[in-house]
Amino acid sequence: MTDMPIREQLEQDTAGTAGEALIDVLFDFISQRGQSNYDESVTQIQHALQCAQLAQTRGFGDEAVTSALLHDIGHLLVDEHDAHQNFLDQDMNHEDVGANLLDKWFPEKITDPIRLHVAAKRYLCSTDPAYYEQLSEASKRSFKLQGGSLTPQEQEDFERNPHLPLAVELRRLDDLGKRPNQMVPAINDFKATVSACLRPEFA
Repeated sequence: MTDMPIREQLEQDTAGTAGEALIDVLFDFISQRGQSNYDESVTQIQHALQCAQLAQTRGFGDEAVTSALLHDIGHLLVDEHDAHQNFLDQDMNHEDVGANLLDKWFPEKITDPIRLHVAAKRYLCSTDPAYYEQLSEASKRSFKLQGGSLTPQEQEDFERNPHLPLAVELRRLDDLGKRPNQMVPAINDFKATVSACLRPEFA
């Protein structure tokens, strides 16, 4: 077992890989690290698979499905889950951590919605009071840690972002992908989808 930081270990494991070999390493990482619970109802990998499945069944394209599958990889990179006593005591910016890693392999139309999915929650809470009430308890708690409602200036800035529509859709999928005992595909069923979204130099 290595004491190397998680992100550094993953970067070492993916060095020199591309195409399906790269996706294999990423999927193995998610499968192994995703067995812990993030939300009160599902494990992290169940959540990722539910979100990807929802994107697929709602007719979204490969890019949105890939964003949905990978959107919470930052939680795994910072080892953030409910087995830790300090869970949700501080905001560890998992959205930025995940997007910053994925930027190397995927274009911004995939990683920007991932980077923005927390801001999208804050945006929806700011523009639709009923939205906050339907959040899970963990999401309500993290909402406060993540800054709460957007200021008018933050809301205006967010509305100018070209990736706002997909970020908001990703956020809604995030909220829905927390169903206990939901049947989902195996992660490898998404291999071709995610591989098709790699940057050309990694395809």
